Amino acid sequence: MFQKLETRNIKLTMKNWKPITTEQQVKDIVALSNEKPQIIFKDSVTCGISAYAKERLVNGNDLLIAKADFNYLDLLSYRSVSNFIAEELNVIHQSPQIIVLKDGEVVYRVSHHSIQSEEIAKYL
Repeated sequence: MFQKLETRNIKLTMKNWKPITTEQQVKDIVALSNEKPQIIFKDSVTCGISAYAKERLVNGNDLLIAKADFNYLDLLSYRSVSNFIAEELNVIHQSPQIIVLKDGEVVYRVSHHSIQSEEIAKYL
């Protein structure tokens, strides 16, 4: 029962997350960061650490979604887009990874077990 409820909560929350599938979307996200902070979550869907980070983001979703747009990249399906993000934003590729953009610039990045909604919210 608990597992089904938890899975349902993740799916409901992820409806607020905008999927990233193209390099143009990444450019658009950078441009949009001039109007509203943007969060990029790079997720490796087969990784246990990514699953744990995703769960923490879902649990802290209310802290983030009101202050920023949340953009989601399945990097296994869109590896070339992940590489483009690393190059375009001048960040080292990591997974899972959070990148926060404001005014066209990366203002915060974090990966692995350090991903915490409360900490991300400080940069929005």
